[in-house]
Amino acid sequence: MDFIKDLDGGFSVIENLKVSGAREGKYGVSIIVSPNSTASAVFTSNKVVAAPVKYTKNVLKKGIISAVFVNSGNANCFTGEQGIKDCETLVELVSKDLKVPADEIAISSTGVIGREMPIDIISKVAYESLSKLGDKPENSLAAAKAIMTTDTFPKECAVEVTLNNGETVRIAGITKGSGMIAPNMGTMLSFIVTDAVIPADEINKALKKAANISFNMIVVDGDESTNDTCLMMANGASGIDVMNDGELDSNFQEALNYLCIDLAKKMARDGEGATKFIEANVCGAKTLEDARLASKSIISSSLFKSAVFGGDPNWGRIVSAIGYSGCDLNPDIVTIAIADDVDEVDLVKNGEILAFEDTPYLERAEKIMQSKNVTVNIDMNLGDGEATAWGCDLTYDYVKINAEYTT
Repeated sequence: MDFIKDLDGGFSVIENLKVSGAREGKYGVSIIVSPNSTASAVFTSNKVVAAPVKYTKNVLKKGIISAVFVNSGNANCFTGEQGIKDCETLVELVSKDLKVPADEIAISSTGVIGREMPIDIISKVAYESLSKLGDKPENSLAAAKAIMTTDTFPKECAVEVTLNNGETVRIAGITKGSGMIAPNMGTMLSFIVTDAVIPADEINKALKKAANISFNMIVVDGDESTNDTCLMMANGASGIDVMNDGELDSNFQEALNYLCIDLAKKMARDGEGATKFIEANVCGAKTLEDARLASKSIISSSLFKSAVFGGDPNWGRIVSAIGYSGCDLNPDIVTIAIADDVDEVDLVKNGEILAFEDTPYLERAEKIMQSKNVTVNIDMNLGDGEATAWGCDLTYDYVKINAEYTT
C-alpha cells in the first residue's frame, strides 16, 4: 500500500498533541492531551468491567475528549463504588491542572484486579507526569513505557496516509499488552490519535472495523481482561476532512487497519514469556466467520502453542484445533502448511498426509519450527473466506510470570 508511509516518533508526529509518562516502581501514569477531539472507543466484552471502563463509557456519550489519564499497576476493577470515586478524584486532578472540563477527560487503568487504587501514589505519579507534557518523540516513548505492566518493550506506531483526493493526514498510537490477551480484545490498552477531521460516530465505525481484524485477532493466553480499551481521538489539526459524501475515505480506513494490526502484532510478539511469534492464515473457508474461528483456534490452542515452543511440527494439533473451532471443515480436502521467513512446506495437501517420519517434508518442518517466526497456512478449499490471527508460544516463563504476579 504505497499510500501509507511509516513514520518515526509515535505521537510526536501529530500536531496539537502533548503526552507524557512517569513511573514510581510498578505504578505508572501516562497523560494524553488532545484538546476538543472527537472520540470513540471499543471496550472489553467481559461481564466483569473495571471502574475506568464504566467511567469512560459515560464520558464518551458527549463525543468529545480533550485528555486521557492512564495508569498501570492497579486495574481499579472489582472495587465497587470506591473505584468510581477514585476515577473522579484522578480526573479532577487532571482537570484542575490542565484547565480542561472534567467531562472531557477519559480514564483507563491496567494492573492487579480486586485491589483498591493506591490513590496517594497514583496522584503523586500523575503530577510528575503532568509536569513532563511535551510533543517530542521522547514524550511519546515515555507515555508508552509508563503504561507497561509485564510488557518487555514499549509499543508505538505512526503513519502518514495519502487520501484518495491527494491530501495527507497522520495517525499515531501506543498500546500495552503482554498477558491476559484473547480475542474480543484482551489486558490491552490502546490509544490512537489522528490529525484528521472525522465525526465521533464515524470514528466508532472505523475503529470497530480495524479492531475486528487486529486486536480481536490476537491471542496470548486465552484470558480476556476486564479493562480492555481502545480509544481513538481526532483533533482535526490538519483541517482535512476524511469524509466524502457521507463515506469515510477508504485509504484512511486502510491506514487505520494497518496501524492497529502493527500494534496488535507487537503485543503478540511480546506475549508473557514468549520466545516465538505465530501467524495463522486461513483461506478457502466457507465464510469469513469460519476463517476467523479457525485462525483464532489455532493460535489459542495450548497444545499447539506448546509444540511451537518445543519446535515440534505436530500438525495433528493444528487440524484438531480447526476441528473444534466450530467452523465447517472437510478433512479430506484441507491443506496444511507451515513456513518461516525462508521456507514453506506442505504437511497435508488436499487431505493427503505428506509429513510422515523420515520424509523431506518432516525434516523441513522440524527446521521451520526452530525459527522465531512460525507461520501456519491453511486452505480449507470450501469457499472464499479468509482471515489472519497472531499469537505466540506457551513457555515455562509464562507460568512463572503468572504464578508470581501479585507477589
